[in-house]
Amino acid sequence: MMQTLQQLNDGLLLGYQRVNIAEQLTEFPVKLFELADTLEVLDLSNNQLSSLPDNFADLHQLKILFVSNNLFEHLPAVLGQCPKLEMIGFKANQIRTVPETSIPKQTRWLILTDNHIEQLPDSLGQCHRLEKLALAGNRLTALPNSMANCHQLALIRLSANQLTALPYWLFELPNLAWLAFAGNAFSHVEHCDNTRVPIVPLTQFTLGQLLGQGASGLIYQATHHTESSVDTSFSSDADVAIKLFKGMVTSDGYPADELDCCLTAGEHPNLINVVAQINQPEQLGLVMQLIPPSYGNLGLPPSLQTCSRDTFEAQTVFTWARITHIASQMADILAHLHQNGISHGDIYAHNIMINTHDNVLFGDFGAASNLKQFTPQHLQLMQAIEIRAFGYLVDDMLNLIDNPDTPQAAMLRQLVQDCLQHSSSTRPTFKALLPRLASIA
Repeated sequence: MMQTLQQLNDGLLLGYQRVNIAEQLTEFPVKLFELADTLEVLDLSNNQLSSLPDNFADLHQLKILFVSNNLFEHLPAVLGQCPKLEMIGFKANQIRTVPETSIPKQTRWLILTDNHIEQLPDSLGQCHRLEKLALAGNRLTALPNSMANCHQLALIRLSANQLTALPYWLFELPNLAWLAFAGNAFSHVEHCDNTRVPIVPLTQFTLGQLLGQGASGLIYQATHHTESSVDTSFSSDADVAIKLFKGMVTSDGYPADELDCCLTAGEHPNLINVVAQINQPEQLGLVMQLIPPSYGNLGLPPSLQTCSRDTFEAQTVFTWARITHIASQMADILAHLHQNGISHGDIYAHNIMINTHDNVLFGDFGAASNLKQFTPQHLQLMQAIEIRAFGYLVDDMLNLIDNPDTPQAAMLRQLVQDCLQHSSSTRPTFKALLPRLASIA
């Protein structure tokens, strides 16, 4: 819910815990300090701000700050003085520098996507609670080695930077489960040359209703209406879904990398089927099977409270048989992806589609990375990171099981425990999980 500057100035927001004002502000509204004893969430995104006042830390109850789509060129140093601030979002500003003192040590969630940052401070390694770090779309050439101390880090987005390699310590972080790095010097595809599916012009389709949108693009229902000599696996007048990628770079990285990963992933009965690609200089896109209306999302995205773990609709309940069926399909998909040299980067219940029979459809390659440059050792380490994400997925479902006292539930808990081992070298592979899941079913 939005508030107005007029309401703030008239004293109508006293006692508020959350305030969201977007009115092309050029100066920080000093009246906010009158809310210092109650204000916990402040959203000043979509304004024209370039600085915060020196006494900003007087907002001593503030836990969450969003200032995306503004004009900041530096991450304000005063943030480091905020006693309770743990979630910071400065997406899509013009930030070039991040001072050593600007990041509070208690930070859990830091979003600096789509800026001009070339270097991160060593002090980031002192953020021992840091769980989620979004850095895609910057100019980073390296990460500070001090980050090896960020043992709680579960998700990091590094896509569309200028990294020449991933530091080895990144693979040794005990809780890392979601890693995306496409679009760097060692992992970027300038132009997708994959011809697994035919290239078709967008003009062959009539776009219909908007089905959904994500960080990297918009998905429309569409009708293929032109008879063509192009060999496609869909007929004229067939309804399909088309994902049209946004611009040059998104919070997930570059569209060409996502297109490449999606096509390199190959075919699998539980992957959303790609039937053609749109590969024009001004527009990239994917033509996919239209998901039947009987399918819905397995889960919901993380909340501000859960940070990196998914949420579910109220009253969601799983049986051990449902969990095993869903987990078996996912393990098979992920074994297939890694066999083809692709890491998914976003293994979450909210990215999994299921129908009433719990048949899985999986897609969304926005955070995927092509592993073709990886050594066998790094391939193994990358799979171990995704195994941890898989463990969290099964664990999230187990937390909602109807009867936790069955032998099958105990076997699933042991499987989760194995997937979540701190040492990545001792975690199982997806291929090794398949017979274990089959034995539970």
